Amino acid sequence: MTAEPNSPRAAIRVDLGAIFVSLELSKSTWLVTSLSPVSEKMSRHSVAGGDLPALLTCLSLLREKARAREGRLYPVVVIQEAGLDGFWLHRALEAECWITSHVVDAASIAVSPRHRRAKTDSIDGETLVRTLMAWMRGEPRVCAMVRVPAIEDEDRRLIGRERKALVEERKRHVNRIKGLLFTVGVRGYEPARRDRRERLDDLRTGDGRPLPAHLKAQLCRELDRLELVNEQIKAVEAERDAHSAKLEATAPQAMLEEIKGIGAEFASTLAHEGLFRQFGNRRQIAAYAINTVFQSYALFAHLDVAAGLAPSPWRSGSIDREQGVSKAGNPRLRTTMIQLAWLWLRYQPASALTRWFHERVSMSGGRSKKVAIVALARKLLVALWKYVTNGVVIEGAVMARA
Repeated sequence: MTAEPNSPRAAIRVDLGAIFVSLELSKSTWLVTSLSPVSEKMSRHSVAGGDLPALLTCLSLLREKARAREGRLYPVVVIQEAGLDGFWLHRALEAECWITSHVVDAASIAVSPRHRRAKTDSIDGETLVRTLMAWMRGEPRVCAMVRVPAIEDEDRRLIGRERKALVEERKRHVNRIKGLLFTVGVRGYEPARRDRRERLDDLRTGDGRPLPAHLKAQLCRELDRLELVNEQIKAVEAERDAHSAKLEATAPQAMLEEIKGIGAEFASTLAHEGLFRQFGNRRQIAAYAINTVFQSYALFAHLDVAAGLAPSPWRSGSIDREQGVSKAGNPRLRTTMIQLAWLWLRYQPASALTRWFHERVSMSGGRSKKVAIVALARKLLVALWKYVTNGVVIEGAVMARA
């Protein structure tokens, strides 16, 4: 564990009731930046990446130094950015009774708008400490803190996320096979069909020749990978369905599957990405959807920010224009809600939400369907939340059993 010299630009005078610490995490090194009570300068230490005992020792030494100087033991408040390390370090620090840990969304921290600004781990560490102090003083708009999910909730989300990754991989294999065949003049071959192997033997190039030997061998290997991905998708879906079968009738996923037009995959994504937590009101579910598990000032924001589907106004002086939806939220939840909104129009034509959509589109001459579908997705998200939490059935909605 090595210490770096103090930086004069980090000087700050403030009476603190705790030791504020920021962690800059990388694969090789963890940079620990701290500010102790009645201290004028921030100190920096480094420990080997992934060495939790060394980190706890470093934090304990900071407490001991503060006690030797002030005569009392101070609690330690730690902040770190949400990143590749996930939440294991946060949970390990929270297990220590004298440490309070926070995880922050790095994109929510304000930075200098200068085109060329200095950026180093030391500067970032100081910025995190100042951000943490401001947030603890009651300035919620200074950043967006992450609400860390329970281990069980985090684990259940992996099923849907793995399936999405496998589906994307299947698309890549299909497109690669079609691209290889297109180079020799073969069109219309569908790798997703069950007779893909038989049809491959009958294919001829654009000038009537059999497929070249090396090309055919490569296509066979691509088909092997495609079939492996198909088997893995079936295994993941079977695991998802087995979990769904064990759910109680009052579980969010089971309740969502009762609505016509919402299948197992959409129900699983909504339940595990957006509706697995408890919310006090519709503004909280909208704010939660901004960024997966972010707890920030947006917790009390308006419904328009749901799932990153909110408009992004640009208003300054006489300038007043919209930049489109913010896309700042959970991308999985946002994508699912947009897709579900289109399906809702098909399977729930008599619902109040569908009628509202058609009335809004008709007023604009049918030119704003894409804008209206985003608004419908916002309304639908809140309506589904009311349904799974309070049992309020969406007006005019048809249940699957009916």
